Amino acid sequence: MATHPVAPVPERLFDDEREQRWRARFTAPRMSRPGWARDAPDRCAYSSNVSGTTEIYTWDRATDTHRQVTDRRSGTHSAALPPDGERIWWFADTDGDEFGHWVAEPFAGGLPAAPAVPGVEDGYPAGLEIGRGVVAVGTSTDDGTRIWLGRGDAPAEIVYAHAEDAGVGALSEDETLLAISHSEHGDSRHPAVRVLRVADGSTVAEKHDGPGKALSPVAFAPVAGDPRLLLLHERRGREELLVWDVVADTETELTLDLPGELFADFTPDAAALLVWHTHAARTRLYRYDLATGELAELPVAPGCVGSADTRPDGTVEYTCSSAAEPATIRALHPDGTDRVLLTPPGERAPSSVPVQDLWVDGPGGRVHALVARPEGGGGQAVFSLHGGPHAADEDRFTAMRAAWVEAGFTVVEVNYRGSTGYGSAWRDAIEGRPGLTELEDVAAVLDACAEQGLVDPARCVVEGWSWGGYLALLAVGTQPERWAAAVAGVPVADYLAAYADEMEQLRSFDRALFGGSPEEKPELYRAASPLTYVDAVRAPVLVLAGENDPRCPIRQIDNYLDALAARGDAVYEVSRFDAGHGSLVVEQTIAHVATEIDFARRALA
Repeated sequence: MATHPVAPVPERLFDDEREQRWRARFTAPRMSRPGWARDAPDRCAYSSNVSGTTEIYTWDRATDTHRQVTDRRSGTHSAALPPDGERIWWFADTDGDEFGHWVAEPFAGGLPAAPAVPGVEDGYPAGLEIGRGVVAVGTSTDDGTRIWLGRGDAPAEIVYAHAEDAGVGALSEDETLLAISHSEHGDSRHPAVRVLRVADGSTVAEKHDGPGKALSPVAFAPVAGDPRLLLLHERRGREELLVWDVVADTETELTLDLPGELFADFTPDAAALLVWHTHAARTRLYRYDLATGELAELPVAPGCVGSADTRPDGTVEYTCSSAAEPATIRALHPDGTDRVLLTPPGERAPSSVPVQDLWVDGPGGRVHALVARPEGGGGQAVFSLHGGPHAADEDRFTAMRAAWVEAGFTVVEVNYRGSTGYGSAWRDAIEGRPGLTELEDVAAVLDACAEQGLVDPARCVVEGWSWGGYLALLAVGTQPERWAAAVAGVPVADYLAAYADEMEQLRSFDRALFGGSPEEKPELYRAASPLTYVDAVRAPVLVLAGENDPRCPIRQIDNYLDALAARGDAVYEVSRFDAGHGSLVVEQTIAHVATEIDFARRALA
C-alpha cells in the first residue's frame, strides 16, 4: 500500500468573528427530543453532545434531574426505554463499528450496564421492541438476519431466521403479535410484512404488494387486544398510510388529500394518527381522526418538523428548525399553546442564512434543489450531495451548510433521483444504474445555476458524505470538466471491494439496487464504481475515511487512493480517523469541516 499525502487541519479558517461563529454552531449544546417510558412518562431518554461527544442521557421529569448514562470514546447514539422505565437500554458497539449488542442499566444509575437480553448474538442492529414481558431483538450478520424473543432472565429464542434482510417492526400492546419486515422475495428495498404469534413464532398473517412496492410496519394500535397494524404502502406511487386488522385480515387505506409523502403514528388512545407530511423539503404535522376521517394541520412553530410524539395527556412534543434557525424542542398543548419544552445548557448556535428553492428540468423530470447564498459571494460554490441514497436535503438547520456559507461558498443541495419525498418512481429511478443517474441531475442543476448567475461554473466543488461522498468521487471521474475539486467523506470508492467487505444489510440493499450481486452483474458494478474512472480524474480530491466503518470499509478506499498514487500526477489528500461511518465527537467533526473548507480553498486558489 502506498503512502498517501495527509490533509492538514488548519488552526483557523478566519481572522475575525467568523471563526468563533462557525465553530460555535458545532460546539453549541444540542439534544434530541426526549422519548419517554410508556407506563412511566416522567422517565425520559435523549442523546446530546453537551459533553463534547454525542452520548445518552436520562431525564426524570418529576425531579427535573438529568444524568449522563454513557461515556465512550467514540460516543453512543442509540437508546431505548422499557415500558416501566426502570432501566435504560443502549447499543454497545466498538469505536463506531455498529456491531454489538444491547445493554441495560438502572435508570437512576448505580450499577454497571449488562447485556439486556441473555443469549442474543452480537450483530448489526435489526430492530428492537421492548414490551412488559417480552422483548424482540433483531440482529444482522454475514449469515443474514435473526429475530429473537426474550422473556425475563431466560435465554432468548430465535423465532425468525433468513439469509435475506429483515427486521423487527412492531409488537402489539398485549404482546401476542409481532410484525416484522422481510425480503425473502429478494428485494430488501421493497420489503413485505409478516405477523408472527409471539407464543410459538407461527405466522398469523402475511402481506406483500408485489414487485417495486414496499410495505413497512409502523406500529400496532396501543390498546390491549387491538389487532390493527399501521403500515406504510406505496400502491399509488408514493408513501401513504394503511390500517390492517391482522386477525380479520381486513385493511383500510387512508386517503389524505396532501401532496408529497406521509408518515404517521397512533395517538396514545388509538383514536387518531399523528401525521408527518413532507413536501418540497419541508415537513409539517397533522392530526387524522380515524373515526371521522377529519384531517387538521397542527399549529406548530414555523419551520421544518423533525421528531414528534404524542404524550398521554395529548401534548405533542416535537423538534423544529429551518436552514436559518437552529432546532428547538417544543410542546404543543391540547389548549393550543406552543412553547419551548427544553433548552440544552449553554449558548444557542448562531443563526445562518435561509435556503431558496430551485426547480430544474432534468433528464428524468423536475429536480428540486436548495440554494444557500453568502453575502457578497464571488461565485465559488459547493454542491453538497446527501447520503442515503434514500434520503433528502430539507429546509433544516445544519452546522455544515452554515460553515460553507460562512466561508463564502454558495451551497447547492440537490435532491437527485434516488431521493425520498418525491414519490416512488423518483426514488427508484436509480435502480440498475446507480451513481451515473444521480449525477445527470446534479449536472442539470449546475448548468441551471450557472445560467442564472448563481455560481461560477469554473469554481464549483462537489462534496458529500457516505453516498454523497461516493457521488463526489464518481463525479470527478465521469464529469472531470465540471468540477474544480472533490471532497468525499466515508465514500464508496471501489464498489466491488466495498460489496465484499460491507455489512450484509448493505449487500442486500446493493443486490436489490443493481438487480444482483457483483458476480451476477459485474459490468453494472464496474460502471458504477469510482475506481473505474480514476485515470480520468483531473481535479484535486480529498478523502476522509473512518478506520472502523462497516458501511464504506477502509480497504476499498485504500484501493482507490493507491490507484491515484500509481498515476504519479494526481493531486489528492486523505484524512483518516479512528471511528466508524462518521464521528460523534464534536472536535473531530470540527477538524473534518476545517479540513474540507481549507482543501477547497486551496484547490480553487
